[in-house]
Amino acid sequence: MASYTDHIPLKGSERVAASGAKAIGAANPDESLQVTVLLRSRAQAADGKAKNNIATASEKAAVESFLKQRAADRQHLTREQFLAQRGALEEDVQRVEEFAHEYGLSIANSDLAKGSVTLTGTVANFSKAFDVELLNYESPTGSYRGRTGPVHIPSALDGIITAVLGLDNRQQARAHFRTHHPPMTSHARTAQPAGTFTPVQVAQLYDFPANADGTGQCIAIIELGGGFKAKDIQTYFKNTLNMIPPKVLAISVDGALNKPTGDANGPDGEVMLDIEVAGAVAPKSTLAVYFAPNTDQGFFNAIAAAVHDTKNNPSVISISWGGPESSWSQQSLNEFNTLLEDAATLGVTVCIAAGDNGSTDGVTDNLQHVDFPASSPFALACGGTKLSAANNKYGSEVVWNEMANQEGSTGGGVSDFFAKPAYQANAPNLNVPPSVNPGHFVGRGLPDVCGDADPVTGYDVYVDGQASVIGGTSAVAPLWAGLTACINQILGKKVGALSSLVYLQIAPVVGTFHDITNGNNGAYSAGPGWDACTGWGSPIGSTIVAALTGKAASALSGKAASAKQ
Repeated sequence: MASYTDHIPLKGSERVAASGAKAIGAANPDESLQVTVLLRSRAQAADGKAKNNIATASEKAAVESFLKQRAADRQHLTREQFLAQRGALEEDVQRVEEFAHEYGLSIANSDLAKGSVTLTGTVANFSKAFDVELLNYESPTGSYRGRTGPVHIPSALDGIITAVLGLDNRQQARAHFRTHHPPMTSHARTAQPAGTFTPVQVAQLYDFPANADGTGQCIAIIELGGGFKAKDIQTYFKNTLNMIPPKVLAISVDGALNKPTGDANGPDGEVMLDIEVAGAVAPKSTLAVYFAPNTDQGFFNAIAAAVHDTKNNPSVISISWGGPESSWSQQSLNEFNTLLEDAATLGVTVCIAAGDNGSTDGVTDNLQHVDFPASSPFALACGGTKLSAANNKYGSEVVWNEMANQEGSTGGGVSDFFAKPAYQANAPNLNVPPSVNPGHFVGRGLPDVCGDADPVTGYDVYVDGQASVIGGTSAVAPLWAGLTACINQILGKKVGALSSLVYLQIAPVVGTFHDITNGNNGAYSAGPGWDACTGWGSPIGSTIVAALTGKAASALSGKAASAKQ
């Protein structure tokens, strides 16, 4: 049996106190907690050189080759193939169990596909096991149990453990939705506010394909707070949209529950916006809503639960939560990115809101920041516009920027962490600029695509018994998730990683996007082609589907079709 007493720092695990946080004393040594330990993949173990979640050359080559493929040619891994190639090793799990028992920790569960081991124990035992000091903090976003500096792991587990999540339970993400001010919290359904839209109307303006309703698909929705009431869903779809409500499931992760707060301007607004937008676009799909604590551990475990859900088998994941890249630990950036890569290899599309605080992402350090996990190269990053229409026809769009009215602006910019992916580097007529921050890192540019997000032209929804108008890039992620479910239905297979397809198969086709050329999000301005405010533009659904399937756009167009009612 190996010795687990000699500790070394776990690379990338370093954390600093949250902005404005103040330590108020030691954490209760008897407090019980669960910690997620993430492990290297089988491929990394076979390589022998891979440590701390750095992909092997063969892994990189395989993924890049896969991402170059057109939608019809993609062969995604089966779950059995995934486990054999990208799952964890049983012997690595056993070694973590040995280490845990030596420090009085228990194994709650292990999952080879997720590459994770969940440990339970007291603060005192975890502090010894990982050689960390856990303190209680007060911060502007709430009190939390936290740490500074690195996590330490036994040298015998160096290269085996890639991350440790859950020792620190600070709030990690924020919901990217915005209500119009003065808040339109209630209005008669006979008087829909001027300039606003139902999700069905937005889908029609963007010419989403007719006769596609998400049949046979499951859309996973990640939520880190709030909840929904079945009665509200029934009321909205039946009374407002005149539609049969979709099937909606609530799935608990790490003890979090579907728990409506009753505050339409709180996280319930996020949950209902996601459900109502995705459900309106793809009403025959199943919506599986994964509720998790708002921590890096909870967020990761929620996405992992959706990716590896063999019962509901989601083909699309919609995420409307995130935070500035600078607020994440390096281990979290790496692990979430690998998890989204896992999703891509299994054929799961992940649509993520690009943020609602302009090019700074709300950080006040005079630098520009992009939002994560939208900045992952394996995410379809969704930016926002202000949409206008006349006589039920598409009018025009500009970059969503209402910062002067304290109503937000689309996120977007250049990653300071993730290098420019091949699909951006090799895309014709695309020039992602270097980061404007010191160092001028040549990083992943985002967003990839966009859609209506300005709360002034927001979505007519129903939350906690009240009619509301909500905007934000939070609405754009489920909009694209619903469109993707319809694409999968028409294609007869999963499209998988949509971000690379947008650059290599969709954008080169004329007429697939409304190109947004006016406006800015702060440091970045819109212009012809791709830009760091609105990506390639907002969707022209029928032409996008045609580009992916080879079918004629005219046969797919919903312009002459009635609403899906």
